[in-house]
Amino acid sequence: MARVDRWLSMLKDRGASDLHLAAGGVPRIRVRGTLAPVEGQGVLGDADLRDLMREIVDEHQWQSYESDGDLDFAYALQGVARFRGNYLVQEHGAAAVFRIVPERILTLEDLDLPEAIASLSELRKGLVLVTGPTGSGKSTTLAAIIDSINRKHTRHIVTIEDPVEFVHENQKSIVSHREVGAHTGSFAAAVRAAIRQDADVVLVGEMRDRETIAIAITAAEMGLLVFGTLHTNSAVRTVDRIIDAFPAPEQNQVRVSLSESLAGIVAQQLLVSKDGKGRVPVHEILLRSQGLPNAIREGATHMIAQLIQSGRAQGMQAMDDALFNAAKEGRVRPFDAYLKAMDRSRFEPLLSPSERSAAA
Repeated sequence: MARVDRWLSMLKDRGASDLHLAAGGVPRIRVRGTLAPVEGQGVLGDADLRDLMREIVDEHQWQSYESDGDLDFAYALQGVARFRGNYLVQEHGAAAVFRIVPERILTLEDLDLPEAIASLSELRKGLVLVTGPTGSGKSTTLAAIIDSINRKHTRHIVTIEDPVEFVHENQKSIVSHREVGAHTGSFAAAVRAAIRQDADVVLVGEMRDRETIAIAITAAEMGLLVFGTLHTNSAVRTVDRIIDAFPAPEQNQVRVSLSESLAGIVAQQLLVSKDGKGRVPVHEILLRSQGLPNAIREGATHMIAQLIQSGRAQGMQAMDDALFNAAKEGRVRPFDAYLKAMDRSRFEPLLSPSERSAAA
C-alpha cells in the first residue's frame, strides 16, 4: 500500500475534493471549496515527499517529472476512487495535488441537471462547449452527458483527456479512451485521428490551443458531435475566446465555421449549498436558435444575451437568472450568489443588513 493512499482514502471519507501536499507545509484537503490542514500531520520535507510521490508513478513518469518539473497522471485506488494527479516544483521543493474522480459516474438524473442540458446528449452533430473555472464540475457534467449517450445510443465515442479521468464501460455504445502523452501526441492529433476512426462522438478534455479549437470545429462541421471545455464563465465570453484564439486575418472564416457548427454552450459554476453541506451547480445555457448563426457570423456577440432571454421557453437561461433563482429558492446563500453575479444590484434585496454593509 502506497503511503499516499491513506490521505487519498481520507478525501472520500470526508467528502473532500482535493489533496494538497507541498514540501515546507502540512498536508491540506479541500472540503466544499475551502482548504483545511489535515489534523495531526507535521510539515512535509522535500526528500520524504519525493519518496512518497515516486511510489505511485512508473520510472518514465518520474523521469519526466524530474526533467520538466510537472507531471499529469491518473491514479486508481481500488475500492476508493480514481484520482487526477499533478506533480510540480515550488519554492520549498516538490509538491503534489490530487483531485478525486468518483468511481461511479453520476448520471444526468443524479445531478438533477436542467432538461436543456440533458437534451444535448440527444444531438447527432455539432460543437457543444461546457465552460467554467477550474473546479466548477465541468468534467462531471460532461461525464454524465457521455454516460447518457452510452446507455441510450449505439455510437462510437472517443474521449481524449490528459489524463483519462472518468472511465466508461461499453454499454450500447463503444467507448475508446485516449490519453494525451500515453496514447496520442496531442489533443489536436487525437481529434484529427478520430475523424478517420468512424467516431460519432468526440470528447476533447481541454481545448487548450488554436490548433485543437480549429480541428474540433472542423470535426463538428463534418458531422461529428464534439464536446469540449474552456475556462470561460459565460456564453458570450466563450464565443469571443474562440474567435480571439485566431489571428485577425482568419477570424472571419472562424466566425463562419463556428456559426455553422456551434450547437450549445453550458457555462457552469459551483456554489456552496445554503446548509453548507454540499455544493450546487448553477448554469448559463445557450442552445442553437435561428438567430445564433447570424450573431456569430456578424461578430455581434452582444446579441447572444438577448437570444438567451428570448429562448427561455426552450430551456435557455442567463447565469444571473440561474443564480437569482438558486438564491430565492433557498438552494444557495444569497450573498454567495451576489458575489458571482454580473448585475449585483439585482441581488441586494435578498441580502441581510449585515451582508449589504459587507457588500458596500
